[in-house]
Amino acid sequence: MLTNTHQHKQNIESLQQSKTKLKVSLLVSDLSSAGAGRWGGGGVRSFLIAQALQKLGYQVEIVGFVFGNQPAVIPQSEIPVSYVNGYNYPQFLNSASQLLKKIDGDIIYAMRPKMTTFGLSLLNQIKTHKPIILDIDDWELSWHGGDQWQYRPSIKQFAKDILKQDGVLRYPDHPLYIKWVEGMTKRASAITIHTQFLKEKFGGIYLPNGKDTNLFNPKLYNSEESKARYGLSGYRTLMFPGAPRPYKGVEDILMALDILNQADLRLVIVGGSPYDDYDSQLMEKWGRWIIKLPKYPSSQMPDIVAAADVIVVPQRNTPAALAQFPLKLTDGMSMAKPILATRVGDIPEILGNNGYLVDSNAPEQIAEQIQAIFEDFDLAKQRGIQARERCVKYYSIDTMKSIISQLFSGLNLH
Repeated sequence: MLTNTHQHKQNIESLQQSKTKLKVSLLVSDLSSAGAGRWGGGGVRSFLIAQALQKLGYQVEIVGFVFGNQPAVIPQSEIPVSYVNGYNYPQFLNSASQLLKKIDGDIIYAMRPKMTTFGLSLLNQIKTHKPIILDIDDWELSWHGGDQWQYRPSIKQFAKDILKQDGVLRYPDHPLYIKWVEGMTKRASAITIHTQFLKEKFGGIYLPNGKDTNLFNPKLYNSEESKARYGLSGYRTLMFPGAPRPYKGVEDILMALDILNQADLRLVIVGGSPYDDYDSQLMEKWGRWIIKLPKYPSSQMPDIVAAADVIVVPQRNTPAALAQFPLKLTDGMSMAKPILATRVGDIPEILGNNGYLVDSNAPEQIAEQIQAIFEDFDLAKQRGIQARERCVKYYSIDTMKSIISQLFSGLNLH
């Protein structure tokens, strides 16, 4: 009988003989309209990685769960996507068994260190010995208090959490399980991350959120026509193409608009939040400044971004924000838009000197920069052009492709 080490060695040698025959299974915890499917697939990291892998000649599939009542979103693309309905424990064991049967890749790419992804990948590896690459694009525990979070229930509470139908430990990605899985990340064959914060926490290889700079190309779109198409003509538009959440700082933009009090300024929120009623709270307080656009397929996003005068990325200085690489940043960069952002996490490094930076939680500074941008809009547009050049060079799908190619060629489990 072969030892695990010898089995790994044989697997890798056979995998590297001809990558065109290899298949990569990307395992995603949530393919619902509130998860990886929220932009019709193409705008989130799992689909960006899949696109890069396809460009390298690998066969690719995306498999995952859909929990609760959220509808599944299976995008129309060249990437095969399949899912199983997810349930809480103990029914989750059956869901997991069904999903494992769907995974037939030669390499497993687990998205995030969660029980529903990396945990299942490790379980699958016991039988198949297939290499696992773990991608970490968020710090899951940051939503629960970070490293300070602990689970210390009484015996009575523990029994309720396990036995009651709505007990919290029946949820497959409860923070207790996330903490366990985070402790196993070193068992991955390789780790990819996309911020310095995550690199310091988990190690790994830097893999940015690349943009399809051929699709997101300002030469293909007319800004004024796009404005007219989405009812934005006559406004100076600050666009936030994403899901507002408190740590993303949208309130700071709206407070800045209160300070400026200029009738033709608008904050355009695209897609809105699939998580809660935060959009409604913003509308109730600042509705006069907000234009809401619905969720659109990722293929339509360049036309929508073309309608913006400025892209705003006002992240606040929180662990959740530090762990993230805002996709809206490269939306704006690739479309050569002026970008107003905060000095949080990797944002200054990503932008270089090609945008407008302010401190976190500083509406007054935001107001000053909005005024400065529109007072010299030619300069702002020039910075946008330079930002696109930087995006093409460092933050494109082709950049992702190059990094993944080096990573895969260097897989060594001996």
